[in-house]
Amino acid sequence: MGKKFSELTQKHVEFIESQKIYFVATAAESGTVNLSPKGGDSLRVINNKQIAWLNLTGSGNESAAHVLLNSRMTLMFCAFEGAPLILRTYGQAEALHINDERWSDYAPLFPHSHSNRQIFIVDIDLVQASCGMSVPYYHYEGDRDDLDKWADRLGSDGIENYWRKKNQQSIDGFESGIVERAGLKQE
Repeated sequence: MGKKFSELTQKHVEFIESQKIYFVATAAESGTVNLSPKGGDSLRVINNKQIAWLNLTGSGNESAAHVLLNSRMTLMFCAFEGAPLILRTYGQAEALHINDERWSDYAPLFPHSHSNRQIFIVDIDLVQASCGMSVPYYHYEGDRDDLDKWADRLGSDGIENYWRKKNQQSIDGFESGIVERAGLKQE
């Protein structure tokens, strides 16, 4: 059984900040559960009860659609090097879009990219640490730059068109709110 905490400890924060990959899970009341790997320079621990992570443009927009319907979100971090540990944060999330008033409070925390789509603010309700003794060792070789190159080729207008075509609904047909919240014109 894992150990439970009401907030992140300093040791948890140090562990999170050393990770190269993390996982995000969301779900509406019905439909598909979404679990996505995230990486790059896209996560910040704001304080012991709050994490912000930058959602980059992708083929789906499940997290944004789910959070509009049910704000629960789980972030999971695994030790693939060093001492074994699995750390999960459970909480309530909010998606910020570029036109949202609070976007400018968080956007400067992350590198600028044409692919920046939303920033999720997760208010932590529970932290769980478990052993992770069966998680295999993996060696980190580096971040991929494929998304940045693709987004740079498309530019802001191309990314916005992509959002209109591919990111307005989840795979279950739930609205993500991206067109309205990012201030895009419907085409």
